[in-house]
Amino acid sequence: MDFLQPVLSGFAFVLHPAHFPFLFIGVAGGIAVGVLPGLTGSVGIILLLPFLFYVDSSTALVMMCGMFCGSIYGGSISAILISTPGTPSAAATVLDGYPMAQKGQAGRAIGVATIASAAGGIISTFCLMFIAPQLAGFALQFGPEEYFALMVFGLTIIASVSGKSLTKGLIAGVFGLMIGVVGIDPIVGYARYSFDIPNLMTGFPLLPVLIGLFAISQVFVQLEKVHKAGGETPPVLGNLLPTTRELLGLVKVIIPSSLIGTLIGVIPGTGGAIASFLAYNEAKRFSKHPEKFGTGCIEGVAAPEAANNGTTGGAMVPLLTLGIPGDVVTAVMLGALMLIGVRPGPLLFKDTPEIINAVYAGLLMANVLILLLGFLSVRLFPMIMRVPSATLFPLVLALCFIGSFSLSNSTYDMTIALIFGVIGYFMHKHGFPAAPVVLGVILGPIAEDVLGRALITSYGDWTTLLRSPIALFFYVISVVSVAYSMRRTPGSAAN
Repeated sequence: MDFLQPVLSGFAFVLHPAHFPFLFIGVAGGIAVGVLPGLTGSVGIILLLPFLFYVDSSTALVMMCGMFCGSIYGGSISAILISTPGTPSAAATVLDGYPMAQKGQAGRAIGVATIASAAGGIISTFCLMFIAPQLAGFALQFGPEEYFALMVFGLTIIASVSGKSLTKGLIAGVFGLMIGVVGIDPIVGYARYSFDIPNLMTGFPLLPVLIGLFAISQVFVQLEKVHKAGGETPPVLGNLLPTTRELLGLVKVIIPSSLIGTLIGVIPGTGGAIASFLAYNEAKRFSKHPEKFGTGCIEGVAAPEAANNGTTGGAMVPLLTLGIPGDVVTAVMLGALMLIGVRPGPLLFKDTPEIINAVYAGLLMANVLILLLGFLSVRLFPMIMRVPSATLFPLVLALCFIGSFSLSNSTYDMTIALIFGVIGYFMHKHGFPAAPVVLGVILGPIAEDVLGRALITSYGDWTTLLRSPIALFFYVISVVSVAYSMRRTPGSAAN
């Protein structure tokens, strides 16, 4: 009863008629923001800032939590329907979500994504409630050496998302790593491969690259199909929800994926994109039918969605307990909290426990609202597929360019999206997967940065990378991951 009392007081606060509408607006607004390509939860929270000054601290934090959770889920909708990850964390959802939509199972894919998203968020919230201090303490053990080992493990996922040809997947992954090194060197500060072009000194921004590779390229591919077919084929939506038997089978995917997402979320500087690819890789590894992944498999939708929503509760652990943001969205939340007079850290639990209780209840209710709003709207979202190509494709292109431009109000980002759209189109034509490129772009710069810091602190001693038990653990499972993936795809390297 001593534990239930603060939780119940949190629910009493969140469900109060004066506070619940703010949570609802946060969740609904987050879904809308997540659906739009290029707009992320951080943008949504920034849009909320003018309103946060007019409510109390607890309500403001609950509203931001709703925006955080809603935006992560919203990214899956456009990923499934139009092969456009609304947020970077939804990039892995495209791999099986969009093929399901092409098979006439868009509603079923969205239903699975909704259930997995809500489950992942709820599980991570319970982890936040019960083991926040322990998880935060574990995250503090991660230095540059541990981070580098984690990034190495993340890069081994390229073997699992390479499709039929491991060789082409590795080439795509190396291309992604090459993209990641363009710009200012994070250690010594000189420009690399910028060719005296000022914009290239900042490197290639992630969101325009994602939008180009997944969305704009897909528009080109679909336009070519429509041209060759000489007409349009009306889509078949199929069943809107998975069967009870399928849902029961997804439990063994959703729970471990949610825990992976929570753990990755606790580690500052990682985020939903890394968690979703890791969970996708593990779901494929332990699946009885790994060959179905990438062709429209519900496990391939459930795993990344449970993981990226699992990072919501995980990312709040270092934010609330240590005042350290776990990802980009919580970094913006940290700034917003400072503006409204709330300073996260250990004293927050001691001095203002009512705020912590409101956060617990707010995160739980936000995921319940995701479940309700998702099911209420599941019949509406697939209607996008009924829009004629002559209307849909220009609209998608417009959203892509608007999303790219909104990142920094720069036409340069729009140009990058278009260039990578053309690159993605030719990659698709010649059988090169886009997912390894994304992994290289995301993980490469992080790996380079932490490797440089590890070598600086050890005065250039490379053996420092092998002295940490945590790092050694990641190296071992990296080798196991590559060996296992190659064994499950014999002869792929020859394709």
